[in-house]
Amino acid sequence: MELYMNSMHKYVGKAKNLLLNICVAIIIIGVCYIILSPIIGIISNSFKHVSDLSNPLVFLIPVNFTTDNIRHAFEHMDFLRTMVTTLAFSVGLSAIHVAITSMVGYGFARFRFPGNGVLFAFVIITIVVPVQTYMVPLFMHFRNFGFGNLNLLGSYASIVLLSLTGVGLRSGLYIYIFRQFFRGLPKEIEEAAVVDGAGTFSTYIRVMLPNAVPAVITVTLFSFVWHYNDTFYTSLLVPGNRLMAVMLGMVGSSFQMATNIQNPTHIQLIVFSGVLLAIAPILIIYLVLQRYFVEGLERSGIVG
Repeated sequence: MELYMNSMHKYVGKAKNLLLNICVAIIIIGVCYIILSPIIGIISNSFKHVSDLSNPLVFLIPVNFTTDNIRHAFEHMDFLRTMVTTLAFSVGLSAIHVAITSMVGYGFARFRFPGNGVLFAFVIITIVVPVQTYMVPLFMHFRNFGFGNLNLLGSYASIVLLSLTGVGLRSGLYIYIFRQFFRGLPKEIEEAAVVDGAGTFSTYIRVMLPNAVPAVITVTLFSFVWHYNDTFYTSLLVPGNRLMAVMLGMVGSSFQMATNIQNPTHIQLIVFSGVLLAIAPILIIYLVLQRYFVEGLERSGIVG
């Protein structure tokens, strides 16, 4: 009897675990579908022929597979030129962000000076305060910049200056990431560098920064993606630019003007194809650097 009861408990336990695993799998699949369904829809629509739009049997898999949408989007976005310009813009600003915000984060993490807490509070404020609240002063500042009242609007110099002074796009978040990462590194490695005769800057360059590779990759990815997708700063300070986000917003109207096609669903297919072309580099970069990106987030204490 006792053996029978033990066997029953064993089977009941296995049944409960199986049921729990099935419920977890259903939840995970549902969440993944919610997250991935827009991307799946973009990929599907990018390769649909216009005739598939009126076919009620077509849902995700195109019946008349075509690459014409990709070709039209490629041409009307001037994709190669736009991609080179956008990559140069985003990579350059990402490098500046890493250089400047890592130094500031290292200073907040390792040095104690009067006003340290107050200054870091201002850094946090730049994270939570929307940039739209001070867009007018920012615009006026670069329209009459400095004592010579230089007009820097329409020039990338305005955005570069913001990054060089540590107040560029999401700079407060990058400073916070580096500060948290450097605080987690043992002080013994700095002390060893000092014993070997290294100065403050030499310790930062040769010892601390090489140990902060996950944070560097995290900030680089964040900065690259946000500059790649940014329309606020670029439209406000560099109107008329031909970066990826701006060209993506114009691809539908450009295709309509060139072909005189009035079918809005056909135009939407071209827009979907443009989106696919635009997000492809981001997905490739993330897949290659995913491990370092996740490690950097974990060690910097960012959750959610």
